[in-house]
Amino acid sequence: MKYRFGLPKKIVFGAAATFLLSFASAQTVSEGIINLDSHKYAKAKEIFNQMIAKSPTAENYYYLGYSYLSQFEPNFELAKENFDKGLAIDSKSYLNKIGLATIKLGKGQKASAITELTQVAKESKEKDAEVLYRIGEALTMFENNNDPALAITYINKAIEKAQKYGVPAYYYYTLGDAYRLTRDPGNAMTAYDRASEVAKNKASVFYRMATLWMAAKQYKKAEENIAKAINTDATYAPAYKAQAQYNKIFQKHEETTQSLINYTKYADEDPSTALEIAKLYFINSDFAESKATLDKVFDKVNDPIKFKLRAYLQYNENDFANAKTNLETYYAKVEQSRIIPSDAGLEAVIYAGLASKEADAATKAALMQKANEKLAVVKAAKDDTLDWDSEFAKASSGAAELQAKADAGPSNDNIVALKKQVAANKEDTTALFNLAMAYQEVSNWDGAALAWQKMNDLLPTWEPAYYSKGYALQQAGYKELAAVAFQKYIDVAVTKTPAEQQALQETLFGAYYSVAYLLHTTDKVKANEALQKALAMKPNDHNSLLLQKELMK
Repeated sequence: MKYRFGLPKKIVFGAAATFLLSFASAQTVSEGIINLDSHKYAKAKEIFNQMIAKSPTAENYYYLGYSYLSQFEPNFELAKENFDKGLAIDSKSYLNKIGLATIKLGKGQKASAITELTQVAKESKEKDAEVLYRIGEALTMFENNNDPALAITYINKAIEKAQKYGVPAYYYYTLGDAYRLTRDPGNAMTAYDRASEVAKNKASVFYRMATLWMAAKQYKKAEENIAKAINTDATYAPAYKAQAQYNKIFQKHEETTQSLINYTKYADEDPSTALEIAKLYFINSDFAESKATLDKVFDKVNDPIKFKLRAYLQYNENDFANAKTNLETYYAKVEQSRIIPSDAGLEAVIYAGLASKEADAATKAALMQKANEKLAVVKAAKDDTLDWDSEFAKASSGAAELQAKADAGPSNDNIVALKKQVAANKEDTTALFNLAMAYQEVSNWDGAALAWQKMNDLLPTWEPAYYSKGYALQQAGYKELAAVAFQKYIDVAVTKTPAEQQALQETLFGAYYSVAYLLHTTDKVKANEALQKALAMKPNDHNSLLLQKELMK
């Protein structure tokens, strides 16, 4: 499961124009907005509910409704309920009309939503900066349903209208986010620079700059801005979320965990936030912590995403039957616009896992057919949430139970000591290397494969570990999974410089030949492609020529 961090899916919104509310009320709105920006969604909702209790205006219902849209996974039902209440009080409320149109955008009804937003702009005669801003913001909020070019037009109009009284920083935040959606990092950074001139909390600016630099793979500048955000306001939760994302990129497992602990500490206990934290722990392979966090809020959140996350966790535990049940529940409850290609990928590996445990030949074949159909969907979408080829091979071959098999396999005092050493420091690559070699010495190939896999996670560009994992898996009898490992070795090796590749010619040839040999009875197309590359390197290799004859039968 992979959740991308380049551009936030939903953009935090700002305070209403002062002419809409009294000064005292505006201050309260400002407090609510600050909490939303700080990922304190429960506190923001509490503030907006208090505002409604004191003054049930259309604008106050709008803010409460919008708080449900701004959380990590939008609650369209509760958002609509509040927008409808706002319109019942004032049928001409532009903000609540924008809110309802935004829900349509979130549900994938893009054309209809834009028509309604355009109509609101027309009705307001484009005189109200806040209305113009909200229209522009709505057009940036959802990753798969947006119109950033139109958003930029409306937000620039809002900025122009607001010049007289001072442009709020959040106008520039959202302008920058819109430019990011158009893949224009230069103008995005310019907008954030303008925000820094007026923002009360510079941590919010530095956080956005950091995520922009991360998206551009300018990691040094990203790190610098994360540090600036934390030094400016050590309680600003989003900075720790960005820090966790940064540490994850560099495979710093322990640092990522600490960043998530800090994020949890400074965000609040809103169930939607806890659900997001559970996802982040899963991404960091902290499966126990992910499960514990999800279990705490499972009955408190209505978002169907919770069923999908539980399905992922159960798949990871090889509980394919319950994973299938939870994924089916997710499909039954979720908005169709929220279904993504990786859902098909999860379905594929669950079916493959079920097939690996099925004794009846006909049922097994039917499950594998479904698995392959779903795998084709996720691969056609070029989704990289997981390494689907590797996961599919692992699930279908029964290698999902490598840990149990490794624990039951040959061992000795050296292996026991090394396992303790690795457990004490999961990032100790020297100990992992020694553990892998120790497993191989006693022919515990399941254990060796697991150790090499952990090495892959820590050092994803160190190609020897992929070759060694392929060899271990081949020895353990997992042909398809071994082929995936050898292919990964090839993929990493060919990214090296020509001089580096020259030094790898012998093992690169071996990897191509291994892929061909391991797949020659199950996937002749792939096997032949790999074999041709092997023969291009060694045209007279005896074994390769024999395999070529076999493939031609």
